[in-house]
Amino acid sequence: MQEFSEFEPLLSRSVQEKNLEFQRHGRLKHLIAASQLTPELLEKLCRSADLIRRLSRNPEGNRRLRDLLAHKRAMLYFTQPSTRTFLSFMAACQILGLSCNEVRDPKTSSEVKRESRMDSIRMFSSYFDVIIMRSQISNFAECCAYLMSDLERQERRSVPIVNAGAGSDEHPTQALLDMYTIIRTFDFDENSESRPSRLNELRRSFPSLICGPSQKTYTFCGDIGRGRTVRSLATVLSQYEGTRMIFVSPEHDVLVMDEELRQRLKMTGVEFYEVNSLDAEIDGESVLGQTDCLYMTRIQREHNSKDTEQEIAEIDLSPFLLSPQRVGVLKSYAPILHPFPRDSVVGEIPTSIDSDPRAMYFRQARNGMWARAALLVHLFDAADSLFFAYSDVFRSPK
Repeated sequence: MQEFSEFEPLLSRSVQEKNLEFQRHGRLKHLIAASQLTPELLEKLCRSADLIRRLSRNPEGNRRLRDLLAHKRAMLYFTQPSTRTFLSFMAACQILGLSCNEVRDPKTSSEVKRESRMDSIRMFSSYFDVIIMRSQISNFAECCAYLMSDLERQERRSVPIVNAGAGSDEHPTQALLDMYTIIRTFDFDENSESRPSRLNELRRSFPSLICGPSQKTYTFCGDIGRGRTVRSLATVLSQYEGTRMIFVSPEHDVLVMDEELRQRLKMTGVEFYEVNSLDAEIDGESVLGQTDCLYMTRIQREHNSKDTEQEIAEIDLSPFLLSPQRVGVLKSYAPILHPFPRDSVVGEIPTSIDSDPRAMYFRQARNGMWARAALLVHLFDAADSLFFAYSDVFRSPK
């Protein structure tokens, strides 16, 4: 796109070079790509999210949270339709005391007067302390981060950019909340003060089971080719030791894994498989039987051309839909995740499964509020203040 042509040399750099530019003194300056979410950073963010969750349940803790970033302002620039991402960011800002404004339709901004998108972003940075943006335009958030970096080098006002979904490329904050859900689930209550650990009990049936995301098999099912949530989560999981991935999708060019993700996983040495049914077998064992975490997605029909819609309408989707029988094959601890929205017509996850204790998708959505609040705390370097607030509220009586 002509508007972003000046950033082309930067866009073509390696992931490592980009990630270095998007951090400062070992801390995120912008969150643009899932590859920035290293296991070490995720450990810090998940710890902060846990503190925020517990503080929010306490009246004094709630008050301390609202004071934490009360001096900051956030712009939610969401020009692509969104429900959960927008509302969870709004809720996260409210929890931390940030005041918020929003632009959800470019027709209500000066872009209708032919103002460039980059000028709009720079104007937002004049009034707000963080810009959280979702756009159908690929690389837009990344270019905005480069603009902010240029301004910082010129010693002009610069603010963090948070990519809340960019085109079909990335959705790093979804990967963040997905990982928070996975990490909490695979903790098996080891760190709980009120409940005994489940791990010893589970090891009677699964002797090699360990805590944490490592040494697990993750199965992704549905629209793999266009699923930016799948791409982002797979990128993060590839950093964990012993990760295996199985991708289940109809055999259609737009639905199967794209070559970029395939090559990315090969480069990182991840063991992965591509199959065309949830009932498929790998090495003589059913896919669902060897799955530690199942990540379901819907077919993203809003991206279909007329011809593609007709082609997909003729596909038998039954091999890609959950049923009580298929859920019964899953391991007793295996969480079922979904980035939402789910398709109420196709029914990739029927509502009858919602009551299964492994159905974690509504909890996953709620976790987005805590995980995104933790991200804001990190971006504003307020983790120490959060810890001190937690210590004050919950310090042991003398």
